[in-house]
Amino acid sequence: MQIASRFTIALHIFACVRAFGQTHKVTSDFLAGSIRTNPVVIRKILSQLSSAGLITVARGTGGIALTKAPGEITFYDVYKAVDAVENGGLFHFHESPNPDCPVGRSIHTLLDGRLQAVQDAMETELKRQTLADLDADLDRLLSQTENQA
Repeated sequence: MQIASRFTIALHIFACVRAFGQTHKVTSDFLAGSIRTNPVVIRKILSQLSSAGLITVARGTGGIALTKAPGEITFYDVYKAVDAVENGGLFHFHESPNPDCPVGRSIHTLLDGRLQAVQDAMETELKRQTLADLDADLDRLLSQTENQA
């Protein structure tokens, strides 16, 4: 089980826009340098965030703007926007449990509800976290860095 890195990359993008948007031209190349990934990956994620209505992107100029206040965009919104989980399920079942085995034929009955409850709990927590929370923590970290310099 693993959530695709697109989710954390998208959150990194939001943090960079917040930290550098007023002083730098925040382009896909700029973001790729901070995230250390290919700019094509960044452009795909920016496109997904834009399609989900979370940001607007001014092509060429590097202008990225949130479409809502940071407190109105949850981690869950970002998670859904970038398709962080394939086919909507956090857990991927092995393809062909043996129907002749008593465990194999029962494994879905044993686990499906439990695993869905785990995913639901995680998604509930993602709905509690917002970009405003991320901004507050970023402000605190940046001020600590400035005080140490």
